[in-house]
Amino acid sequence: MELRTLRYFLAAAQEENMTRAAELLHVTQPTLSRQIMDLERELGATLMLRGKNGLTLTDDGLYFRQRAQEIVELADRLEQNFAEKQNDISGMVVIGAAEAGGSQTLAKLIKEFSEKYPAVQFTLYNETAEHIKDRLDKGLADIGLLLEPIDAAKYDYVRLDRQDTWGLLVRDDHPLAEKASLTAEDVVSCPLLLPVRENIRAEILHWLGREEKDLKIPLFYALLSNAALLAAEGLGCAFCMDGALAIRSDPRLRFIPLEPRRMTHSVLAWKKNNLFSPAASLFIQEINLLRTKIE
Repeated sequence: MELRTLRYFLAAAQEENMTRAAELLHVTQPTLSRQIMDLERELGATLMLRGKNGLTLTDDGLYFRQRAQEIVELADRLEQNFAEKQNDISGMVVIGAAEAGGSQTLAKLIKEFSEKYPAVQFTLYNETAEHIKDRLDKGLADIGLLLEPIDAAKYDYVRLDRQDTWGLLVRDDHPLAEKASLTAEDVVSCPLLLPVRENIRAEILHWLGREEKDLKIPLFYALLSNAALLAAEGLGCAFCMDGALAIRSDPRLRFIPLEPRRMTHSVLAWKKNNLFSPAASLFIQEINLLRTKIE
């Protein structure tokens, strides 16, 4: 299986049409079709269904596309890393960022680094913590902005001085909106929007002193930017942290901290014993300088 074949397959899957994909790849349509059929024969699986309305991926095809994208991205990054060694500091630093107050520190760090090394570019993904860790583990991202707790056996990290406060995001016309802080008894009878992340959800349930089956939970969310829209529509009250920028995006919403206060640190983390590009290595050095400033 060649890297070129993976690129052919991904183009066909993206375009959902063999002719358009062939034009994009600058090959003939029969050549592309033959390459895809050879790939399916090699794998012993049907990846695409051909019909009058174009190409449709099978379940095997959907799985293969995900893995092929990861392989191609890794190959591109490897090629880029070797190219960087021949030049001054340049290249790409890939960062995955959760919704957290540490985003402000990260933004400042990127800005200052870009001024010193203008040839370096950044790719910034806003994703869930699980997706960020998965990309770090697979080498598809260099650094992750995450919230504690962090697996210190797997990742090196710097704890940022910014702490996020846990609270509830409510509409300004909600009965709780005038309160300065919220106790568990204030909250348990409300429809609640809870994070998908299991360890965070477990902390919330511990604070509430309830099990999920005893609560009204119309929605589990991955990104607060989505939950905030539904909170604004009145679906329920969203548990979140004040560092997530989405809570400031709608004037109809109000953030109320929990009582007693619950705080969580942001961290910048990267995989231990990993080989980084020169640009990423230099950026990690800049992150480590934060440690001395904070401590």
